[in-house]
Amino acid sequence: MDIRQLEYFQLVGTLCNITRAAERLHVSQSTVTLAIQRLEEELEIRLFDRSQKHLLLTAEGRVFWEKVSSILLQLQDAVAEVQQFRELQKGTLKIGIPPMIGSFLFPDILDAFTVQYPNLQLTIIEDGSKTLREALMQGDLDVAIVNLYEAPPQLNTLLLTRENSAVCLPLGHPLAAQAVIDLAQLKNERFILFKDDAYNRLAIIKACEAKGFSPNILLSSSQVETHKELVAKGIGISFLIDKIAASSPNIAARPLAEPIYLEFGLAWKKDKYLSRAAQAFIDFVVATKPAFRS
Repeated sequence: MDIRQLEYFQLVGTLCNITRAAERLHVSQSTVTLAIQRLEEELEIRLFDRSQKHLLLTAEGRVFWEKVSSILLQLQDAVAEVQQFRELQKGTLKIGIPPMIGSFLFPDILDAFTVQYPNLQLTIIEDGSKTLREALMQGDLDVAIVNLYEAPPQLNTLLLTRENSAVCLPLGHPLAAQAVIDLAQLKNERFILFKDDAYNRLAIIKACEAKGFSPNILLSSSQVETHKELVAKGIGISFLIDKIAASSPNIAARPLAEPIYLEFGLAWKKDKYLSRAAQAFIDFVVATKPAFRS
């Protein structure tokens, strides 16, 4: 039994006429007749009553016709839906982003991508780069924009931007009067850092240790706005991408004498099947990457 036999049977059952069915199917009458005969032999049941002037479905044939009609309709719907996925008229995409990227780089990418592919359903997961990398390797995300620091070999990566970290100070802080700050000058400050799953936290801690001290971490938060507000109130100092820090008038952002650069890029698992939507997103970012880095 195959799909073609079922299609022949369904149309003959609808038209109650083999000749007309063969004409619609653009095959010979004998081809349709043989297909139905083989179907009846396989089922070991009579599907049509041939004793009357007109071809009629038997009681068993009527039940089978209703089921086959439903199956073929579902099959048509399935083919049409897959076609929509192929043409990117439908699809889902799970994208991971770290908090700082969600603040300045990703909105432009997302806005431009959704204009080009308005029918795709996007789910945005915001978390630290470490957590996002693990989610990629476990197959829980399609793609993610992550910190590329020591990126694992299981991931394909594409560099998007290289950003400098700025020290964020309260406006009245004595060091705010300096144009450039040496990290060693922050030895006695209270640090507000991102959570353990953020690689920029690791970069800051390593840089402090290289200067001979361990930072006094007052608290950790994954929210950029929380960092800004706490710094503005004089609770502690923080480190944000200079573009983000400069956008807040309530804090003083100063560069480090020895810059701490953060590289962010698109990442996806090497051996994971890429859906049409995921491949479209990667292709889109590759094509527009120069614009996002400017």
